[in-house]
Amino acid sequence: MSEILKSLSGHGVSIWLDDISRERLRTGNLESLIRDKGVVGVTSNPTIFASALSKGDAYDTQLHDLAVRGVDVEEAVRAITTYDIRWAADVLRPVYDVTGGVDGRVSIEVDPRLARSTDKTIAEARALWWMVDRPNLFIKIPATLEGLPAITQAIAEGISVNVTLIFSLERYRAVMDAWLTGLEQAKAAGLNLAGIESVASFFVSRVDTEIDKRLEAAGTPEAKALKGKAAVANARLAFAAFEEVVNSPRWQALQAAGARPQRPLWASTGTKDPSYPDTLYVDELVTAGTVNTLPEKTLDAAADHGRITGDTIRPFYEEAWNTMAALKEAGIDYDDVVRVLEEEGVEKFEASWNELLATVTAELRKA
Repeated sequence: MSEILKSLSGHGVSIWLDDISRERLRTGNLESLIRDKGVVGVTSNPTIFASALSKGDAYDTQLHDLAVRGVDVEEAVRAITTYDIRWAADVLRPVYDVTGGVDGRVSIEVDPRLARSTDKTIAEARALWWMVDRPNLFIKIPATLEGLPAITQAIAEGISVNVTLIFSLERYRAVMDAWLTGLEQAKAAGLNLAGIESVASFFVSRVDTEIDKRLEAAGTPEAKALKGKAAVANARLAFAAFEEVVNSPRWQALQAAGARPQRPLWASTGTKDPSYPDTLYVDELVTAGTVNTLPEKTLDAAADHGRITGDTIRPFYEEAWNTMAALKEAGIDYDDVVRVLEEEGVEKFEASWNELLATVTAELRKA
């Protein structure tokens, strides 16, 4: 294992792979990444599944069988995706066991078309939890306003949740409140809180992409000097908000009852701007008790030339606040940025889901 990745893990960052495919599972690639790259978890999303289905022949036999059975496309997509998630969960089960359930996790997302419906999201979360039937599963629920009560309900029922599509500090605080409320309800119902895990996926690179575009349009030297700084500052302040919550009496009462923290997870950590270091969102977001979910390209880059220098979050809170103040001074409307990013995030996952449905529909017709 790369000394750089060892150092990253040694600083308390859990390395998760932001990808899954039947081919990766079939060839033993996931096992090798666990062994050689320190990978201790896997995340998936509709875009990842759409890409996996479009390549190779790994799904051909299952698609043929589904077609012969006359299964409709929605059920077929569920059968295909949950098969991969179960397989990955089984591969990661030893990690789950050795870490006491903290890592060794695999995430599957609810149908993104339901992101604006609380009741449908809850029903979908229950269905996926039942279909996959693995203790090391995470159900991904988007942090839309409608998603917040679904997060609470899932947690209250003992379903472990990966909250996704978080862009703003205000929404992140609302996510933590939804999580705490769910734990309080689970405690009142007599559930074992130690068995309910959660992570909060705070998106990183997309924040720079949107804000950099606006800074470029502003055109002033002061604005351009801020390019590439917003996403890291935003994520660092998210961790500061997390620290406030875990130091609160509300959390401490739950912790005393056996609950475990909802770890911040850095998502969308592949750099979009080629002029930035390809390990920017790894090197600059290191602190204990966090997860970084990496596309394989970023994982390889981090293993090769990442710069792990110690804690790069907590010593830099003041700098992060200064960056956010300078962005406001430069005319960046933060509230509008995060609103646009959430809307685009839901739309992109919906588009990927529709692409997945179209791909499976075409394959079922061929079979």
